[in-house]
Amino acid sequence: MSETTGIRKKPELLCPAKDLEVLKTAVDFGADAVYIGGESYGLRAKAKNFSKEEMAEGIAYAHERGRKVHVTANILAHNADLAGAAEYFRELEELRPDAVLIADPGMFVLARQNCPDVDIHISTQANNTNSGTFHFWAAQGAKRVVCARELSLNEIRQIRRDTPKDLEIEAFVHGAMCISYSGRCLLSSYFTGRDANRGACTHPCRWKYAVMEESRPGEYLPIEENERGTFIFNSRDLCMIDHIPELLDAGLDSLKIEGRMKTALYVATVARTYRKAIDDCMESEEKYRANLPWYREEIRKCTYRRFTTGFYFGRPDADSMVYDSNTYVSESVWLGIVEDVDERGRVKFMQRNKFRVGDEIEIMEPDGTDIRTKVLGLYTEEGESVPDAPHPQQILWAQLDKNARKGDLLRTTGTEHAE
Repeated sequence: MSETTGIRKKPELLCPAKDLEVLKTAVDFGADAVYIGGESYGLRAKAKNFSKEEMAEGIAYAHERGRKVHVTANILAHNADLAGAAEYFRELEELRPDAVLIADPGMFVLARQNCPDVDIHISTQANNTNSGTFHFWAAQGAKRVVCARELSLNEIRQIRRDTPKDLEIEAFVHGAMCISYSGRCLLSSYFTGRDANRGACTHPCRWKYAVMEESRPGEYLPIEENERGTFIFNSRDLCMIDHIPELLDAGLDSLKIEGRMKTALYVATVARTYRKAIDDCMESEEKYRANLPWYREEIRKCTYRRFTTGFYFGRPDADSMVYDSNTYVSESVWLGIVEDVDERGRVKFMQRNKFRVGDEIEIMEPDGTDIRTKVLGLYTEEGESVPDAPHPQQILWAQLDKNARKGDLLRTTGTEHAE
């Protein structure tokens, strides 16, 4: 039970999308809301992001299914950004997403002026670490504030008790973690001139480093962590799948998944797993506990760097936060999304990774069902039979020995690979 309300409130599951395909996948696989970026003013400039037309289509797709779309505009703006940002907010007023995500007070003012009918959420980039800050943003008219990642669950509970009940509180529960305080990093700008706080991070925290002694310039002394080098800034990934009851009891309104650079397979896997975990826990904690092995197994089928619970249970030590490699682990490989099924039961898809006739693969359904199936045949759009699928993004038809439906994902067991 929540210490704040006495009852558990079902939180929103908020998932990322780098493009229209991933947005639709997130909605189909259990997200209550999806956050996306336009072509400017968000913190993931390297993501494909959404054109105005794609954003309109994505918002319509979500709204038709009773889901929401939030748009990021959470850069720390410079003067040169302001005129364009005002125009961008006017476009959002026409598109009518459900919320716009802001970190900068100047951008907040522009959003209030130019898209007054769209809710404003305050980004984690704004360093939201105390009740006073949450009160401040509520007084300005913000609908929601995203917790800084440095907050513990106890601090979140206290903030929930101390702030207006109509102010929504959101927190990250899964995904990559920036090594800098509330994600405000200067390394990328310093090394490359690409400003992380304006969406152009080059992820220098994932690079290898060495030490150079002052009197011996040019002589690099490796910091030995393992045979592959040193990754002293490289954080583990956050994962709270084992702690859904504690998250529900904290009174959070939205549980947020990180990953606006991630594939449809990643988003589908994480969305489906957290969706089932939340629903099971709302039904009964016993059901949730009984299904924990499935959640844990499933969450490891998408890319990750080992897991941590971050700051949720107090200040972590270095061993629980830092991973000694920039290597991702992946226990599944994305093959494609079923786009159509013909009268013969063959499935149409855009191939994403190589596989062959005779391989055993998995049909991943939105409701949590996984179906092992054998590839009986592969065919080009022209109907030519082919032995394998060697070309990425080739449109193919596959004959499987089990039935698949439009919107299902196809995947297979994978291996470890570098970022």
